Amino acid sequence: QVQLVESGGGLVQTGGSLRLSCAASGSPFSINAMAWYRQAPGAQRELVAAIPWAITRGGRTNYADSVKGRFTISRDNVKNTVYLQMTSLKAEDTAVYYCAARASGSSSAYDYWGQGTQVTVSS
Repeated sequence: QVQLVESGGGLVQTGGSLRLSCAASGSPFSINAMAWYRQAPGAQRELVAAIPWAITRGGRTNYADSVKGRFTISRDNVKNTVYLQMTSLKAEDTAVYYCAARASGSSSAYDYWGQGTQVTVSS
């Protein structure tokens, strides 16, 4: 089992920056990949960014087209934490942001989820 706790959300003006953090506990060694999703009111949850977890797998990242060049996902395997650095924020980035982790050998997209953190971008 893996527990995920997000932090770092809040209210920011258009063009501002925020950094989200997601700390993994429990059995982080069983994680294969981690990701950030978001869900805006009335919308489906969407993948924002993903990154392999094991250092041996390298750092190839994936991003939604809407955030490429503005958001950066990174990990700290010592702290068992994944980050989402968000810059040049837009009103349409307003959403609840969720951290997710995939277990090694899992056929699911992601198996563990955090409780979510609200990001509100005011224009």
